[in-house]
Amino acid sequence: MIVLANDGISKKGIKLLEKNGFEVLTTKVAQEQLANYINANDVSVLLVRSATKVTKDIIDDCPSLKVIGRGGVGMDNIEVDYARSQGKNVISTPASSAESVAELVFAHLFSGARFLHDSNRNMPLEGDSNFNGLKKAYANGVELRGKTLGIIGFGRIGKEVARIGLGLGMKVIASDKFVGDAEIKVDFYNGQFINVKIKTEPLEDILKHADFLTLHVPAQENGYIIDEAEFELMKENVGIINASRGGIINEVALLKALDNEKVLFAGLDVFEEEPTPAVQVLMHPKISLTPHIGAATQEAQERISIELAQQIIGLLPA
Repeated sequence: MIVLANDGISKKGIKLLEKNGFEVLTTKVAQEQLANYINANDVSVLLVRSATKVTKDIIDDCPSLKVIGRGGVGMDNIEVDYARSQGKNVISTPASSAESVAELVFAHLFSGARFLHDSNRNMPLEGDSNFNGLKKAYANGVELRGKTLGIIGFGRIGKEVARIGLGLGMKVIASDKFVGDAEIKVDFYNGQFINVKIKTEPLEDILKHADFLTLHVPAQENGYIIDEAEFELMKENVGIINASRGGIINEVALLKALDNEKVLFAGLDVFEEEPTPAVQVLMHPKISLTPHIGAATQEAQERISIELAQQIIGLLPA
């Protein structure tokens, strides 16, 4: 059977699939040519990440497809319900990238709290001519330790964010419509650990009390999670991170909150208009930016590829 990993797959996943009798193709096929390529090569398994979209047309036009796999958490680029209604298996790897996304959240938090994103833009331009001016401009950073971290969405990634925050000495509060109590295990290098119980709270309470906010929720069909009304509830000089899904924060309202100093900084890995984010967002000096790389670490990609391979082998024994 043939597997097309259209957005790439790590070597460990390829080796595991090949060992079990699968042929793996890693050709990057353009979206408009995807159906033709699948049919021409009798592809049984299509693996994607966030770039490739598996639409109703592709599902209808490719009878050879038996499994559609998403390397990562969300599956908003796949017509999941329709695919399953047509007898296709749809799989994902929700656990494999949690650590990587959580670490990126803190990369943005540290960057915003100490203005690294802006100083890295300006030091090459003015570092030799305005060193003392830049030193003064960036000398009012804040520490994370002792601050309150509000997590909106307390699934696997939200809990991993909590674990790191607790390890840094932060107070962690969380909100989730479907999760009540959770116990977070904080491991240390020498085998010791502590368990911390966290009881989720209403969203309004999180917004009112958090010094820093991070979102870990699915794409929304109706409206924003964070809009003008939610910004009004937040503390002054709050920092906000979105490494979840574009479209859950109203970016126009975010820019307004940054400009009127309600929000100290934002960190965005995802955007309302991907892959062409608004120029006003990209150019704003108070926003730390990354191009949707939450799961893009070597370790996460290895875990993802192995988990996908294991699921495929279980579904389609060669």
